[in-house]
Amino acid sequence: MKPTHALLLCVVFLSSSAFGYNVNPAVKAAAGGMSLLKPIFKLEAELQAAALGAITKVDKEAVSQKIREEKTENDVLIYTYGLSPFSSEALAILDATGCEYKKIELGLEWFLLGGEESVTRVELSKEVESGATSLPKIFIKGECIGGCAELAELAQSGELDLKLKPSPAPASPSNNKRKGWFS
Repeated sequence: MKPTHALLLCVVFLSSSAFGYNVNPAVKAAAGGMSLLKPIFKLEAELQAAALGAITKVDKEAVSQKIREEKTENDVLIYTYGLSPFSSEALAILDATGCEYKKIELGLEWFLLGGEESVTRVELSKEVESGATSLPKIFIKGECIGGCAELAELAQSGELDLKLKPSPAPASPSNNKRKGWFS
């Protein structure tokens, strides 16, 4: 399949409002195009984090620990840029679900990040198989599902609603006892 056909299919697929989510097809299409620039963005992010992180003496392990804590403490967590259309679209999808989430804005845009935020951006890239340094990064129940494109796919397929459902409470030992005549 030609890339233009794949892009057209994405636009047609996402222009539907399945499951009550109106995903912006232009943002979805742009997200696909941005993935082609991933190697350049990764290099830029690593250089930015190395330079700014060294200047401000950022502790990478402390940043990693903070990410681990945040994703454990929040059922839904999103790291964003304030001016990013991808972050705005992801927030709109989460808002449409009615779920509660924690938003951590690293800055207005990637080129305005400080040392800790730049290091955080690189550490977040380790949470996804693709290594993408782009934001948003969305965590559901501790698992990074990816960014805006992945969230949109989950929303369109109905899988997002399933992922957001509360986990059943574990059975307590007293609930596991059989009830009988003598109990």
